[in-house]
Amino acid sequence: MADAAEHASFLPPILTFCAAAVIAVPLFRKLGLGAVLGYLIAGIVIGPSVMGLVGEAENVRGVAELGVVLLLFIIGLELKISNLFAMRRDIFGLGLAQIVLTCALIATVAALLGHSARGMIVTGLALSLSATAIALQVLEERRDLATRYGQRTFSILLFQDLSIVPILALVPLLANTEALGSGQALAGAAGACARAFAAVALVVIVGRYLLNPLFRLLAASGAREVMTAAALLVVLGAAMLMEQVGLSMAMGAFLAGVLLAESNFRHQLEADIEPFRGLLLGLFFMSVGMSLDANYVRQNALLLLVLAPALVIGKSLIAAALARGFGSSWPDALRIGALLAPAGEFSFVLVPLGGEVGLLTGERVQVITALAALTMLLGPLLAKFIESQLAQRPTGEEPAPDDLPAGEAGGSVIVIGFGRFGQVVNQVLLANGADVTVIDRNIDSIRSAARFGFKVYYGDGTRLDVLRAAGAGSADVVCVCVDDAAAALKIAEIVHAEFPRARTFVRAIDRPHAIALMNREVDFQLRETFESALQFGRATLEELGVDAEAARLVTEDVRRRDIARLVLQRSDGLLGGQDLLHGVKVKPEPLTPPKRKAAGLSAETRDLVADAEARP
Repeated sequence: MADAAEHASFLPPILTFCAAAVIAVPLFRKLGLGAVLGYLIAGIVIGPSVMGLVGEAENVRGVAELGVVLLLFIIGLELKISNLFAMRRDIFGLGLAQIVLTCALIATVAALLGHSARGMIVTGLALSLSATAIALQVLEERRDLATRYGQRTFSILLFQDLSIVPILALVPLLANTEALGSGQALAGAAGACARAFAAVALVVIVGRYLLNPLFRLLAASGAREVMTAAALLVVLGAAMLMEQVGLSMAMGAFLAGVLLAESNFRHQLEADIEPFRGLLLGLFFMSVGMSLDANYVRQNALLLLVLAPALVIGKSLIAAALARGFGSSWPDALRIGALLAPAGEFSFVLVPLGGEVGLLTGERVQVITALAALTMLLGPLLAKFIESQLAQRPTGEEPAPDDLPAGEAGGSVIVIGFGRFGQVVNQVLLANGADVTVIDRNIDSIRSAARFGFKVYYGDGTRLDVLRAAGAGSADVVCVCVDDAAAALKIAEIVHAEFPRARTFVRAIDRPHAIALMNREVDFQLRETFESALQFGRATLEELGVDAEAARLVTEDVRRRDIARLVLQRSDGLLGGQDLLHGVKVKPEPLTPPKRKAAGLSAETRDLVADAEARP
């Protein structure tokens, strides 16, 4: 019996987390406060200091941090290396300035509160970092990651992640000032940097030369679950390698994502990872809420109620002033400052480490930890307040020309299927400079396209998550060019249900398929052989000596009759409009208006139908 209870013990915490998320997140979204604050409050309520439904937060955070890892991987997938290079000024200029100035201000305040010289440095470094997960989640909810201020915010956060390694190496050295300048310390720091560089080089080599062949092999096998397993293997493997050499796991996952950003499998990988990312990131926010000791906060309420708002406002103003100095407008600078206001996730690593090496007393570790957790509660509120104040004030800024590839994936047209039909459609669109994203699940088609210089992404267009990852939510038109009638109908239904903004243009396989598409109210459908057959017949007439204009009129008559018949067949069945066929000995009757709306036809085609209906 004891063994049975032991095996069942993992279910209550899972049910508690799920119930807390289901209750809190919709409620806070309804109140306009966002999902992040909902998760944080839910964590406080179910944590050990309030209801005690879940035990120690540290037991949860180890798994929950994978949410941040997966989030950085997806961000990396949406960022080309060329875009990363273009952001270097913001990463190494603005990012460095933000940490240095913020650390100096916090360290000064810490010194006034009685911290030692080395303790105030640890405090300044820990609290100068920002919450990557919170900032990126807010940007994602706003759909602002591809804007100029979103890129600038991300650049600062990226520099902070890069700075984790030297900061973690510095804290133990501060505990032994005699060793700080010694050769042994310098050798140790050089060795750490060399290991980190070797790990990064290994990830780059594997990502550049081995991952695409691996995913091609797995995709050809048709085992969808293996593709998901491979995606997780890549992300978690890169994260673990970076952790082993002292870098952050999130940094490793981000690097893996950047290396796969140009891959044909980018959208499929994002779709496979997204469910895990969402659940684990929510769990991470709840674990942060659980770590807040409500009893300690009550006992030190006055001190914390002064320090927490002061820290949030101070960090926000410094970041905003720096962003303004680097060229952002004041509204965008304020947005950046608010997003960077909360203390970062690594505060919960650096502060306890400072206590372990004797730089901070146990009392001060508790104060700083509680302060960091409180800023994570106040930061989203500040971001929400500033956004509400700026919402009605246009910034006058256009999206950056080198936006993160959320803009690339969310092109104006998505073409699903790159067979003989889709290739011609793609040529027409590209000839006019349209922004096109092409997805196909045929590995041979993707490989053939690559030989001719075309970029085709691997993905199953009948999956909602793949369509969302490919940018269907912001696409103007979705062109369904697959040669599978059932798949085309399913894609049309998904797009209509989930992406009402996008218009659906669908390739019809045959006449029954065209009628089925019209019944689903697609914006336009065309049988794959119809127009080519008309042109073929017209050329034949001309070869037989028929005048070119007469041949054109005959062709137009056949087209008009066919369209009118198609509309009648939609309402009367396949035998409807039989009298409109040439060569069929049925007493001709005037064309009658169809019983149902002629959906799925172009404006030109509708004019032809109307003209046919008007003829005697």
